[in-house]
Amino acid sequence: MTTTRAHETVFSVTYDTERRARIVADALGPEVGEIDDARSTAAVDREGDAVRVRVAADDLVALRAGVNSWSRLVAVAERVGALDG
Repeated sequence: MTTTRAHETVFSVTYDTERRARIVADALGPEVGEIDDARSTAAVDREGDAVRVRVAADDLVALRAGVNSWSRLVAVAERVGALDG
């Protein structure tokens, strides 16, 4: 994320295995940049068994919306990843 925004939050999810974290991070990757808007951006990275999502926004309403969107995306990626075994 290169844009400076007034507000930022990071949430991290730790998984049982590095493989599971990789599956979730890989599922989220294509969404980065696709759901950004004029008021918010997001980035996803993985380190070992943890996936981190950083959401930055111009205002608190946009930050809350971004966090809600990315939380739902993580939940969907976890459910879909569970189908992989």
